[in-house]
Amino acid sequence: MIVIDNCAVATADDAGTEYSRGHVLVEGNRIVAVGEGRAPAQSGEVTRVDGSGCLATPGLVNTHHHLYQWITRGLATDSTLFEWLTELYPVWARIDAESVGVAARAGLGWLALSGCTTSTDHHYVFPDDAGDLLAAEIGAAREIGIRFHPTRGSMDRGRSAGGLPPDEVVEDIDTILAATSEAITAFHDPSPDAMVRIGIAPCSPFSVSTELLSQARELATERGVMLHTHLAETVDEEDFCQATHGCTPVEYLDSLGWLGEDVWLAHCVHLSDGAIKRLGATRTGVAHCPSSNARLGAGIAPVPDLLDAGVPVGLGVDGAASQEAGMLVEELRQALYLARLRGGPAALRARQALRAATIGGARCLGRGGEIGSLEAGKLADIALWRLDGLGHADISDPVAALALGPPAPLELLTVNGNAVVSGGELRTADQDRLARAARTAHRGLIASAGRAPSENGRTS
Repeated sequence: MIVIDNCAVATADDAGTEYSRGHVLVEGNRIVAVGEGRAPAQSGEVTRVDGSGCLATPGLVNTHHHLYQWITRGLATDSTLFEWLTELYPVWARIDAESVGVAARAGLGWLALSGCTTSTDHHYVFPDDAGDLLAAEIGAAREIGIRFHPTRGSMDRGRSAGGLPPDEVVEDIDTILAATSEAITAFHDPSPDAMVRIGIAPCSPFSVSTELLSQARELATERGVMLHTHLAETVDEEDFCQATHGCTPVEYLDSLGWLGEDVWLAHCVHLSDGAIKRLGATRTGVAHCPSSNARLGAGIAPVPDLLDAGVPVGLGVDGAASQEAGMLVEELRQALYLARLRGGPAALRARQALRAATIGGARCLGRGGEIGSLEAGKLADIALWRLDGLGHADISDPVAALALGPPAPLELLTVNGNAVVSGGELRTADQDRLARAARTAHRGLIASAGRAPSENGRTS
């Protein structure tokens, strides 16, 4: 048994239960008790964690990422989304299983250090003869010890068919559907305590065909897995859908049966009032990526309106190449800042941001009954944040300290009851080795693409 004692506790349960001084008890991979005051005495073998000066929260849930991009950070730093994609597609065409594994280990290790216990990944670039890229990142997740929801992404609409990506990075529909089905068979675990679940994720309306979206929906229903895609991220995408399909991005997906509780969508920045109501009525989830949206100048998602409409909203760091920091805990502050820039100082509150990062994300992934809050019976995915240092000690509200203060050090991070981070250090991998491998992979990938960073951050 693990006993975390003497700490502030923010459970993120439906009642918003908090304790200024409380405890969390873990047995095996489950939380068995959360309460006020000191933990009751326990018999048998017990690991005690003194949480004095700390805040216990559910582990954070990252609802949108592109891990392979970790080794292409710092490129096209002053570009719009479409410019950024156009510049980086040729570089990503050179990835292989080895480089993806390196990128995934580094990215997931960094996410763990920022309080993340569950992460998705949207991988949609599959060059010929690159090896088993999903297997590479799933292996990386097992090494780091994080709960993982990778999606088998895809693109079948290249430039010759009116899409944005070059033809050399797209696949045909039969290949996509066969590979997706094989990935589900090989890796998807539907059990309540699953460490790996697979989703289906055609990339975006401007890079996939209507036929692919329709067949992906059929396959997801048949196999009982989640659906994911980018949507309504930029005005360019809105213009593309209007010109190509005669409707908005949300209307387009709705016409294909792509709204519902088994779907979560990344970004959703540019939404009409009607679109927001429709997402709420269908309980379609949204992965809010505030730092990425700001970095690319895409706009500010209407998160308060989405929450008011009953939309499950989670947070995501997004692709590391469009959001170089990659720290999930920082997205709480960024979500607060952007919402308040759009709607004033009461538009979004610290506890709403924490819920988005925890139970909101869990609900986006269809796992609200298993993770995302500190409640007896849920999986032991727990973050213990140290808030008694110089950066936080004089902020009396611990949730405000976590959400609005600097990134808090992690005293402990458990996934499925296992310690992944303790004392601020990653315990499942050597951080320096991860950094060296990522640096080498970055240089090799850039060189293989015949490019080098220039002074303004663009590739040449």
